[in-house]
Amino acid sequence: MRFLIALFVAGCLLAKPTEAAEPPQPTMIRDAEIENTIRAYATPLFVAAGVAPDAVHVHIVVDKTLNAYVADGLNLFLYTGLLTRTENANQLIGVMAHECGHIAGGHLVRRDTDVTAYEIGSMFASLLGAAAMVASRRGDVGSAVAMAGNEAAMKSFFSYTRGQEAAADTAGMKFLDATQQSAKGLLDFFKIIGDQELLVTAQQDPYVRTHPLTQDRIEFVRHHVETSPYSNTPPRPEYAEMHRRLRAKLIAFLDPPVQTLARYKASDPSLEARYARSIAYYRHANLADALPLIDGLIAERPRDPYFYELKGQMLFENGRGREALDAYRQAVHLLPDSPLIRISLGQVLIEQEDPSLLTEAAENLRFATHSEPDNPFAWNQMSIAYGRSGNEGMAEYAMAEYAFLAGKPSEAVYHAGKARTLLPRSSAAALRAQDIRTEAEVQLRQKAGRLGKDRTD
Repeated sequence: MRFLIALFVAGCLLAKPTEAAEPPQPTMIRDAEIENTIRAYATPLFVAAGVAPDAVHVHIVVDKTLNAYVADGLNLFLYTGLLTRTENANQLIGVMAHECGHIAGGHLVRRDTDVTAYEIGSMFASLLGAAAMVASRRGDVGSAVAMAGNEAAMKSFFSYTRGQEAAADTAGMKFLDATQQSAKGLLDFFKIIGDQELLVTAQQDPYVRTHPLTQDRIEFVRHHVETSPYSNTPPRPEYAEMHRRLRAKLIAFLDPPVQTLARYKASDPSLEARYARSIAYYRHANLADALPLIDGLIAERPRDPYFYELKGQMLFENGRGREALDAYRQAVHLLPDSPLIRISLGQVLIEQEDPSLLTEAAENLRFATHSEPDNPFAWNQMSIAYGRSGNEGMAEYAMAEYAFLAGKPSEAVYHAGKARTLLPRSSAAALRAQDIRTEAEVQLRQKAGRLGKDRTD
């Protein structure tokens, strides 16, 4: 899974509401800059652990509490509360090194004993199904898609054993040393969550409940800090700035604009403060103040793709699509491997309703679906681009991919069947359409079987 779910935005595709008996679905976000920052921090750790970085799927959960965990194999869940409340990159990297220890150790979070295996499976299905169902309007925090969800059940659903926690600490220290990074950040984080243990359970952050913190663990990390040759190694300067920008961006998109402006005051000339203020003004529909700030950042960092991406978003969402194209094209030029930014550009190109732009839109969306084949919104947009350009076979094929990923097997069967009749039978798209039809028919039979069993019961 390469998908995360995001904030509510009018006009975005929503998932079907879950029935009362199903576990609540988490709310997640996608953003090219934030994901790339996390990848930059995590990749050296994964390599040190002998884990292929591309095999680990990172999911960002929208929740102000502190938490992080590994679930269902190579899925790393990080809460926005963890990302924004860690004070520096070293703390976040320390926590990620610990979670990498869980991955390397093959640890799976466990549920309290009063929950059945069926409920555990349902929760995993909810988590990963939610990720697969994301339909990102664009690849940034402020323009993403939402799935309704109550995160309350997630806060205490999973936990690790104390033995697993100690093993993850040991492995995490090893990975930090292997990458010549200090463990002081993890020790500082332990102090933060150590204070939480004095609170009543209902007021504790879930990290405290899911990651048992013992004095032995604290002493182990403290001893490592005292003896490691890398304990006084500061974070790389670029890591430090990336963390400040990550925090500012999340705060600006997740908190009310008035709170962001109070936190990042006009008197603060730092890059991250201006970044946050530009987002706050844009979210407050004040482009008169937002655009000069982002233009100033672009003037200082003309090769920063994320500033162009944000400017494109500002312009597009305020009805200035033609101007947005220039910004998004520059972002893609500077970061051509980003599927999220290419999806954004593809959508803006399509929505200009100019036939001469459809080939460019399809090219960007093809790249995105090749990089992220499980992205339903990209397939939806590709279907539109092909349909408007008169390529009905590819439009039906792309719609079949979308419907299958969106959990609509009946529609997937229909569109895949049409694609098969319109495309050359030996083409890759036609063969994939047949696979989709077969898989969707299996889902329909399974669903029919479950319904029949429920009626019998």
